[in-house]
Amino acid sequence: MPGLLHFVSQHGYVLLFLIVFAEACGLPAPAALALIATGAAAAAHFLSWPAVLLVALSAMLAGDILMFYLGRSAGWALLAVLCRLSLNPETCILRSAEFFYRRGKVTLLFAKFIPGVNTMAPPLAGSMKMRIGQFLSYDSVGAVLYVAGYAALGFVSRDFVARVTRGMQVAEHAFLEVVVVAIVVFVVYRVIRYQRYKTSDVVPRMQARELADRISNGGKGDVMIVDVRSHGYYDSGATRIAGSLRLEPNRLSEEIKSLPKDKDIYVYCT
Repeated sequence: MPGLLHFVSQHGYVLLFLIVFAEACGLPAPAALALIATGAAAAAHFLSWPAVLLVALSAMLAGDILMFYLGRSAGWALLAVLCRLSLNPETCILRSAEFFYRRGKVTLLFAKFIPGVNTMAPPLAGSMKMRIGQFLSYDSVGAVLYVAGYAALGFVSRDFVARVTRGMQVAEHAFLEVVVVAIVVFVVYRVIRYQRYKTSDVVPRMQARELADRISNGGKGDVMIVDVRSHGYYDSGATRIAGSLRLEPNRLSEEIKSLPKDKDIYVYCT
């Protein structure tokens, strides 16, 4: 079998494990493509179908468990690292947190199919102190759906995958040049967008010491402090700054109407 399927037949299981594990750990690895390729190889009897599923599931769960415990120990510091390449890291984190707020642990059933959320879900679940047994029960089902879905797609489209790899082999040099150019254009685009975001959409910030000094020097009547910590990091018994007002970040469009217009408002999150 030419091209990609031949390569997979020689190194399939190890390659599949490494790629799926890497994606589960937040690295930009094409796990879906690897599953499609190994599924097609299994259909052509170059690989064992049960072994493909077992290897992929083992890799994904190993990566998810690792990220779960790293999220539990490192919390938002890890989430910020995973979102570092995003144009807006705070939006990246809050989008994933919003899925958990609206759907709870059920998010783990479909998170792997949503770019961005798939990487953030395990460490976010860990940082929210979800029990490991509960996490595994939902994450395992999500992993089975993801692995079986893409591997089955490769299995039933074996002939199509084979035609694509043959075409790639015939036009190998041209294909390589196109890929290199596409990567360079994408990197330049991301750098330009990132620089534009940094210069035009920066959120003003104040150090806690500065605000405390302002309040202690008679500015308390002109200041309102608002607690907007994300769901999972705030509950009714949580400690917060004395005198601050709690607003639910997922209902800001309604709750913001109650804020006064004659005070300087400072918000703080996790």
